[in-house]
Amino acid sequence: MHVCVMGAGIVGLATAYELQRQGMQVTVVDQAQPGAGTSGGNGAQLSYSYVQPLADPGIWAQLPKLLLSPDSPLKLRPRWDVQQWRWGLDFLRACNRQASEHGTATLLALAARSRHGFEHMLSSEGLDCDFSRTGKLVLYASQAALDGARRQLELQRGWGCVQEAVSPARCVELEPALAHYAPQIAGAIYTPSECAADCLKVCQGLHALLAARGVRFVLDTRITALTRSGARIAAAQTDAGAIEADAFVLALGSASQALARGLGLRLPVYPLKGYSITFDAAPEPGAAPHVSVTDAARKVVFARLGGRMRVAGMAELVGYGLDIPRARIDTLCAATRALFPRSGLGDALQPWAGLRPATPTGLPVVGRHARGPANLLLNTGHGALGFTLAFGTAAAVAETLTS
Repeated sequence: MHVCVMGAGIVGLATAYELQRQGMQVTVVDQAQPGAGTSGGNGAQLSYSYVQPLADPGIWAQLPKLLLSPDSPLKLRPRWDVQQWRWGLDFLRACNRQASEHGTATLLALAARSRHGFEHMLSSEGLDCDFSRTGKLVLYASQAALDGARRQLELQRGWGCVQEAVSPARCVELEPALAHYAPQIAGAIYTPSECAADCLKVCQGLHALLAARGVRFVLDTRITALTRSGARIAAAQTDAGAIEADAFVLALGSASQALARGLGLRLPVYPLKGYSITFDAAPEPGAAPHVSVTDAARKVVFARLGGRMRVAGMAELVGYGLDIPRARIDTLCAATRALFPRSGLGDALQPWAGLRPATPTGLPVVGRHARGPANLLLNTGHGALGFTLAFGTAAAVAETLTS
């Protein structure tokens, strides 16, 4: 079987890897280089046990502050865009306990499958990607927020997650770089099995090994349309001509929606814009963290990548622009100085912005569309969990194709 995978981010490349491993002929097409889009500067955390959807019942009480505060980690800029308004209304409808608990259970199962696939690939291929398994601390600034996190912990414990609530003093034992910030921590949730890695390096490594194994890459090439032949897709039309295949996988992140719309299909996917900075970590012990850290109030994550630090955060429903406002980078810098004042943050930053392809429920769109062509499979809508879930949804797509 010849499969055309549309998208060379981590989701598309993981899919290509799984399909090639099962003996299929694969072509990967993308308008840029592997990992150059949303995968390139993401938060780097592999959050296999901490997957609660953004759509949570607690969002209602936070909504006024989150939307109106100028330094809010969430931002909405209304546009003359029906897709944006529809997504926002669907998101609010999903902010209930039943949807949140269902989403958590589904994502945990998918994340467990993805962990197995990713770590099997790493052990088999030996990719250099600054992989670490140092655990993760999610910090809470108030007792009320910590109590809510404890309830989520109990829920997730029922599905096999090994996590514990820890005191500020225990946070410092686990991560000495937090000593300066401990008085501002009410407590944290610690997950010892969580990991981190450089997603861009993973993408580049997968590209190199897949190309060496005969996978065809058509890069820096825009896909303009999908053409039908009866009830099937016949070809992907691109700037470089038509690409014919037996099956097609749509893994273009936020751009998936527009291409699907050309087929008359609606995907509940809209970009949540995020930002990151990367800088060289200070080498002194206790200066820059080794444990992955999430500041729940600021919605900012900190991950160690070898000798570098990655700081990422924010979620903006503002359209498809990739501009990087100085104020957003200043926010990430301020969070870094607050938590880790000796981490090595200086002027030599690598600022980045990306468009996370999110669904209102937080669940990715995987498999065939009920009204779509039989040979078109979807693999998009992973939100902030694209790196975490990529190998799980890749396995699901491959399973569908071979069943």
